[in-house]
Amino acid sequence: MNSGPNNEHYVLVTGAAGFIGFHLTQRLLELGMTVHGLDNLTPYYDPQLKQDRLSQLQQHPRFRHAHIDLADRDSMRSYFDQAPAWEAVVHLAAQAGVRYSLEHPMAYLDSNLAGTMHLLEGCRHGSVKHLLYASSSSVYGASATMPLREDQATDQPVSLYAATKKSCEVLVHSYSHLYRVPATGLRLFTVYGPWGRPDMAIFKFTHAILAGEPIEVYNHGKMQRDFTYVADVVEAIRRLIPLPPTDETGTVPHRILNVGNNSPVQLEYFINCIENSVGIPAIKQHKPMHKGDVPATWADVSRLKALTGFEPGTSIELGVEHFVNWYQDYYSSKRYNGILWMRGYTNPKS
Repeated sequence: MNSGPNNEHYVLVTGAAGFIGFHLTQRLLELGMTVHGLDNLTPYYDPQLKQDRLSQLQQHPRFRHAHIDLADRDSMRSYFDQAPAWEAVVHLAAQAGVRYSLEHPMAYLDSNLAGTMHLLEGCRHGSVKHLLYASSSSVYGASATMPLREDQATDQPVSLYAATKKSCEVLVHSYSHLYRVPATGLRLFTVYGPWGRPDMAIFKFTHAILAGEPIEVYNHGKMQRDFTYVADVVEAIRRLIPLPPTDETGTVPHRILNVGNNSPVQLEYFINCIENSVGIPAIKQHKPMHKGDVPATWADVSRLKALTGFEPGTSIELGVEHFVNWYQDYYSSKRYNGILWMRGYTNPKS
């Protein structure tokens, strides 16, 4: 890996106080890298959760946080003008949520599209060695061809969220072609784990079951998802950082990779795993398919494995258990002198 002054490795992570960004930043810091994080702590969900993640990161001397909105063009330009030579930029900041996009479409235009454009301009002028950015399995739409492969058509998204993610792939490809920005797009498949977002299924289901409240089970529980544990996603990114696409004559230094568990799970079984972990049966309210959802996802990860030698493999049973342990710790924790104590659940394999 290339490094900066004093042999430091500089990495920029956008959305560092977000779910995946928090885990990735922790891991890179453990590996001795200097991580600069961008996050404007948007209140899409409880900002206290983001602040608690950020507080954990700020305890590390090699972490620097900047409170910047990626949609703010002038702030982004100024930030990159003063930045070191980034070994890699990992772009995870985005307005998330398929269902939220049905009622708040403009939030996705500002955050996902404008924010990505401003980041691309910074990478273009800053000679970034490798841009890695989060796309989504949602770009595959309602495809019935399984498992989902990177070379399949992705021009029929069924949600605005998916449409913005596909648009970002196209934008990055054009920058890679025009300005030779080496970039890797990561189509992430239903990432879950400790410190996850409250709008995610596992978070909502765990909360409701522990509270004795009913859960809404869409498509009558017959949906399938390729649930991917967050530590596996972090490991994939870690291995990819020093492997930018080759900038050769006649080729575009841009690629797309699936990052999924390659093991789809039926929603009913997923709920059963949560029930087993909390020791309480769920009260289920079966409902038809929700608008914007797709019936199944299943990642073909052969390209990722061929390139890195790694493929996600944390079992759903183990991953759910670690999420539930974290959830119960986090919400039963007490504050002493303003410091929140909690056990660290980041990698069940360690």
